[in-house]
Amino acid sequence: MASYEIEIILNRQLADCLSIPVFITDTDGNLIFYNEPAETVLGKRFEETGEMPVAEWSTVFKPLDEHGKPLHPEELPLVRTLTDEYPHHKKFYIESLKGERQHISVTSYPIISRTGKFLGAVAIFWKLKEK
Repeated sequence: MASYEIEIILNRQLADCLSIPVFITDTDGNLIFYNEPAETVLGKRFEETGEMPVAEWSTVFKPLDEHGKPLHPEELPLVRTLTDEYPHHKKFYIESLKGERQHISVTSYPIISRTGKFLGAVAIFWKLKEK
């Protein structure tokens, strides 16, 4: 992991301990980490993909609306948080790199330093139960 602010490092440590999938990005939208539960949902280990720019990760995992149409990156909670530094939530479908389609719920929040500096964002997501 590159040299990051302590708040980013602490979020990564927390993500490592959670049983739900987590994405962490820097302020430029680069995906700097996702945890093991996210690997299961997305179909690839972080060690295999490494850090990715927002233009890549927001489309490589194929987010889809309820009709199966691709979502624009600007519609994703994490991208919205990166834009306005505010928490967001959305339910949508995602197609993993293995081609598996899953209905997920995503909540994102900004990472703000003690001095008020915007450092990046976190997205927590989970598979929804099908009725």
